[in-house]
Amino acid sequence: MTSLTALWGAVIFSGVYHGLNPGMGWPLAVSAALMEQNPRALPRALAMLAVGHFVAMIAILLPFSLMFFLVEWETEIRVGAGIIVVAMGVYLLLNRRHPKFLARVHPARLALWSFLAAMAHGAGLMLVPIYLGICAIGPDETGHLAAQALMSGNVVTAFTVAAAHTLAMTVAGGVVAAVIYVWLGLKFLSRTWLNLDVVWALSLILVGAFGIWSALYGH
Repeated sequence: MTSLTALWGAVIFSGVYHGLNPGMGWPLAVSAALMEQNPRALPRALAMLAVGHFVAMIAILLPFSLMFFLVEWETEIRVGAGIIVVAMGVYLLLNRRHPKFLARVHPARLALWSFLAAMAHGAGLMLVPIYLGICAIGPDETGHLAAQALMSGNVVTAFTVAAAHTLAMTVAGGVVAAVIYVWLGLKFLSRTWLNLDVVWALSLILVGAFGIWSALYGH
């Protein structure tokens, strides 16, 4: 139970982490509100970013939920997922250039931009080891019993994980966007911009390594 609680905490924490990261889009929400000179544009933009992020999370998690029906390969799937996440982190660590296609997306299509940004930066992959840990089978759940439990619960869990993560991301990003919009302004942002690319890549490596460890020795 403690391990499961920690994994759900990681879902929320990763959402907050994504929300605080400017690369997930909250500066675009601030820009939309300033350009329209309407504070209502801020929550609308955040909602569009949330929709895109949620769809990206589901697009990554659902295939793994289907793979997880192969009960006898549970550990192998979790280790493989961890290796993929680590590889993505290493790639982003070596390749610091931002995907050029994101700049070609029209600023009004925030949901599409958010979806593509989350996919390009591996945001959904960061959730995979945590999600698979939540779906891990107990030692007494074997054979058809485990398969039935997985088939009835894993898809629902995928949506729940994606929803909880996206809500945490939206709240965290929304708080930062509101503070910037109401009090500090974009000039403050331009003077204090933080490049989180290295931190982001290292966090992927850390989460992937945790996923491998938990599959082999943990929950």
